[in-house]
Amino acid sequence: MSLQTTPLSDPTHSALPQGWALVIDDHPLFCDALELTLRSVANFSKVVTADSLEHALDRLAGDVAPSLILLDLNLPDVDGLDGLMRLKRTAETTPVIIVSSMTDNSIIANSIIAGAQGFVPKHSHRSVFREAIETIAAGEIYKPVGFVEGNGADPKEDHLTRLTSLTNQQARILELICEGKLNKQIAFDLSIAETTVKAHVTAIMRKLGVQSRTQAVLVAQEAKYSKVLPSPE
Repeated sequence: MSLQTTPLSDPTHSALPQGWALVIDDHPLFCDALELTLRSVANFSKVVTADSLEHALDRLAGDVAPSLILLDLNLPDVDGLDGLMRLKRTAETTPVIIVSSMTDNSIIANSIIAGAQGFVPKHSHRSVFREAIETIAAGEIYKPVGFVEGNGADPKEDHLTRLTSLTNQQARILELICEGKLNKQIAFDLSIAETTVKAHVTAIMRKLGVQSRTQAVLVAQEAKYSKVLPSPE
């Protein structure tokens, strides 16, 4: 774990992670508020912001991995929990805290299964963010007040667990399969041999526990975050 903290008795900060932090949120005012919150409860060398997943991935490319990432689930270029899983594959050693206004038990549980180390409801007090950082620094997962273990269990949880076991290359190939591309097209897009694609497809189906490409696509679709959201009124 890359976070390092000082004891709670420290008079200046109760949590002092080393390195830099990345905030991913497409609302400028809230993004600024999260940056100020992090600076007030921790001692990051810098706090970088991004308004989309793609911009965040660009920030991560070729740089030292951040010590902490705060991620909003509702981004313009993200389809459900795919964004979180892609982020974890890129910065796999960096803890991610989901910051969301949607706090259904199943949403929190699925976010943690997909790789989040913490979940903080939006508009929480700064002390909650400090507590979350300290919890993660201690090697534990932070869950908000009111979360009930095992309540809201969903069969999609198994799909999420299986999807998070895919490597970066396998995840990319599954994305292309979901787009309807054949092995030859995937090989061309990724500049790899078609036999390599076939080997990856076999490994993907084994990890997902399915027997066909169609079933693999269904697993990916069923695990989408949008499937567990309440219907808009």
